[in-house]
Amino acid sequence: MGVTEHGRTYRLDLADPTLRTWECTVLQADADGIVLDRSAFYPGGGGQPPDHGVLLWQGVQTRIVGTRKGDDLYLLPAEGDPIPPAGTAVTGAVEDERRSLLMRTHTGLHVLCGVVFRDFGALVTGGNMEPGEARMDFNLPEVPADFKTRLADLVNAEIAADRRIDVKVLPRGQALAVPDIIRTQTNLIPPDEQEVRIVDIVGLDVQADGGTHVASTAAVGPVQVVKVESKGKANRRVRVRLA
Repeated sequence: MGVTEHGRTYRLDLADPTLRTWECTVLQADADGIVLDRSAFYPGGGGQPPDHGVLLWQGVQTRIVGTRKGDDLYLLPAEGDPIPPAGTAVTGAVEDERRSLLMRTHTGLHVLCGVVFRDFGALVTGGNMEPGEARMDFNLPEVPADFKTRLADLVNAEIAADRRIDVKVLPRGQALAVPDIIRTQTNLIPPDEQEVRIVDIVGLDVQADGGTHVASTAAVGPVQVVKVESKGKANRRVRVRLA
């Protein structure tokens, strides 16, 4: 199973994160969900929630409200919506506002992660995001009194720098040889994964990641550091919001 494939589905969401509509064919449709041959629905993972959207077929609409990962990617239809039978040609459409906000939010978290690692030497211990807002936890025993203000200034300076974001896929051994490629306290790359997707905010942050991102930091827009909380002896939780 390659990085751009999951079971029988080619992952258009990773091949082109700007894609919002596409043509595809239903391979399976039953109680497990709907399996497509090609899909731009991000299935969720790495803290990024799954996409929502619709399938359009023969004048009918099926709302997609989530994805379940198994041997295949099973799209989950809204309760009561009609299900296109296997073999049906359908048009897929991702809800643009939700996806775009999640891409901006995810990239914003990588900027935050890069700044905290570079300037404070801390690794990530956890995180979560919703469209336009997120939290990230860091192994950071001590913080200066002006940490919240400094962090906001540093993050927004990197966003304003309009740093390019490159994505590439490397063989596992080559990827793990990149210095500091794992920014979480625990290595979350599955042991049987032979390819690793790398997201590079050029000049700031390089890390293994499976989510969708904008093309440059400027597309994130200003970020507010809403709150810094203590979550244990050495754990600090940073809550951020897109301004």
